Amino acid sequence: MHNVIVTGGSRGLGLAICRAVAAAGYRVIALARSGTEELAAASRAAVDSGHGTIDFRACDLSDLGAIAPLVKTLCADFGPLYGLVNNAGIGTSGLLSTMRDQDIQRLIQLNTVSPILLSKYVVRSMMRQRAGRIINIASIVAHTGYSGLSVYGATKASLLGFTHSLAREMGPLGITVNALAPGFIATEMTRELDESQRQQIARRSALKRMAEPVDVARSVEFLLGDGGRNITGTTLAIDAGNTA
Repeated sequence: MHNVIVTGGSRGLGLAICRAVAAAGYRVIALARSGTEELAAASRAAVDSGHGTIDFRACDLSDLGAIAPLVKTLCADFGPLYGLVNNAGIGTSGLLSTMRDQDIQRLIQLNTVSPILLSKYVVRSMMRQRAGRIINIASIVAHTGYSGLSVYGATKASLLGFTHSLAREMGPLGITVNALAPGFIATEMTRELDESQRQQIARRSALKRMAEPVDVARSVEFLLGDGGRNITGTTLAIDAGNTA
């Protein structure tokens, strides 16, 4: 059974990804600062289904010095690592001119530096196996922009550049690296959008609706599987046609 790490796996989009990947027969290692009852229920359901599994490991990815020891422990506990889904992130909004410096630094550290460092150490296990899949969860904001999300957009745009270049580095070793760019999805990170903003987003989408967490989760499942074996260095928008 292949091991797949999903960061930010305790709720929202990450939890949806954990459920879908486990249902596809993988051993999911869900990383988050703390567990949730929803994640525990998903873990029990995965065991009952007889397909994959979901194991939780507590960690704070903003603690950069803890990332290397964490990966070493995961390899010792679970064996070779096949997949990494860099989903953890924060969506702090605010006009750049008034954002606190510490909020800017926190956004960049967790949304950009942490996934790069985690990828660095996870990819070493993949290199030994000459196989692996890295999937970075970006955002359509990296392309379109959105008022009040300049720093967040910058962090997500950095993941796209990281994806394209790392795909070139890892390709000769049989490791694929791709990014998913969800649109505005109904999770904790979009709670601050009011109903009129949600309707406006839906109206300007080709399909006249918002995408859902399960749509992103199924795309992750596809890229991890045989269907994604010759897809690398790409960014797939999952936004109901918002950027069409």
